[in-house]
Amino acid sequence: MCFLHSSQTFSHADNPSPGTRGRVVVAIDGTGIRGKVAVVTGIGRNIGEAIAERFVQEGVRVVGADIDGDRAKRVSERLEAIRAGTMASVVCDTSNGEQVEGLVRTAVDTWGRVDILVNNVAVTDRSTVFDLSEDEWDRVMSVTLKSTFLCTKFVAAQMKAQGDGGAIVNIASTSGHLGRRDATAYPAAKAAILNLSRTLAIQLAPYRIRVNVVTPNRVGSPVGMDESRHEGEVRNLVGRNGRPEDVAAAVAFLAGAEATFVDGAELLVDGGAVASLEP
Repeated sequence: MCFLHSSQTFSHADNPSPGTRGRVVVAIDGTGIRGKVAVVTGIGRNIGEAIAERFVQEGVRVVGADIDGDRAKRVSERLEAIRAGTMASVVCDTSNGEQVEGLVRTAVDTWGRVDILVNNVAVTDRSTVFDLSEDEWDRVMSVTLKSTFLCTKFVAAQMKAQGDGGAIVNIASTSGHLGRRDATAYPAAKAAILNLSRTLAIQLAPYRIRVNVVTPNRVGSPVGMDESRHEGEVRNLVGRNGRPEDVAAAVAFLAGAEATFVDGAELLVDGGAVASLEP
């Protein structure tokens, strides 16, 4: 089952909490998502945390899911201090259908609806086909790909019932475009997310639910709970590795009012890495 972490009484208030007085509270209202309700998976660190923070800054009410309860609670409490009444976290295994159903129910019980879904949760492997175990293959596929399917299934059903559309943003990876020497299951799962997203865009378009993809490269942060931070060689046109905030900005755009004519699309947030590959 899912467990809600919150010490707040939720409201639609936009006022910063008393603990933020005397500090600068960043308020962004450039994408037209203020007042929306978002479900974000994998909020416990890095890209997921940055997406949740960007949403909170824009006045979105967020239910963040993570299997690591301590990390989820830390992020939730930090973001609640930025803007009170906009953040709740749920301990949830998003590869489990019953738990995902409970996650969506929590969002609806807390704020009445769901307008945005961000499928961010993922884990990677660091194995060749010779070394990768069947269990590890199944784990990467379950957390990275199955979670995207399940969260979309239950959130899209809620959006369909609401009757006024919605936005789903899936987080892929340039690994989904390229072969890799050091991983096997992860690039396969991310490639599947790219085509799953196009399929979902077609199926959900009649209900005005847009589905798009953000594809990062070398963000310099771990993928999943068991991978250490990596910076690595810079291989793009911009000359630096990506940051979680770069991905969050792209997600906010695709979820917002300025992207209502964008559907079934992939936004590469890779510093030109894919474009710079030589044949």
